[in-house]
Amino acid sequence: MTKATIEIDIYSDPICPWCYIGLKRFRKAQTMRPDFEVKTRWLTFQLNPDMPLEGMERQSYLDNKFGGRDNATQFYDQIAATGYEEGIDFKFDLIKKTPNTVDAHRLSIFARSQNRQDALMERLFEYYFLEGQNIGDRNVLLEIAKASGLTDAEKYLDSDQGHEEVLFTDQNARSLGLNGVPCFIVNRQHILPGAQNADTLAQMLDIGYQQQLEQS
Repeated sequence: MTKATIEIDIYSDPICPWCYIGLKRFRKAQTMRPDFEVKTRWLTFQLNPDMPLEGMERQSYLDNKFGGRDNATQFYDQIAATGYEEGIDFKFDLIKKTPNTVDAHRLSIFARSQNRQDALMERLFEYYFLEGQNIGDRNVLLEIAKASGLTDAEKYLDSDQGHEEVLFTDQNARSLGLNGVPCFIVNRQHILPGAQNADTLAQMLDIGYQQQLEQS
């Protein structure tokens, strides 16, 4: 089979557990279509665009968002069970602060320029959901950048680069009608919202492949 390069844009936020689940399912879909060349581009969507720069103490965030611990526990227990099926051992109890993710998204843009965006996004998910680390903290982000193979990340984070792109991309997502993530866009045309199962995501790749054949 002739290989085709399929472009997949993924709107995501690294503090979204369904985005982590979506990533695992997407990776599985890719193994189901080994003859396809897939190029991913991670795009900004902020679950909490009004989050203070310093973030928010986790329990206060859950109280505000879910109306109390019991509702939050029920919600996250369901996610944990789904994550377990995908090989993710969510450690929600380790998370002490819900961060502002602007700098994490800025770092993602920077990682794209070094072809390390996939590696960075995966580590952002791991540090937050498996270790409970504050990915809004500059030192944590620098550690993640190093682990992802990025160079000159400290200089970048000390600047204001990427800030306007983060805000613009987030607003653009909302103008497209997105109100949640993950959201996959195939060849910048076909939209597939949600953390779909691997079979559905593989079918998405089929659509992208067929489109590339028709254009070649």
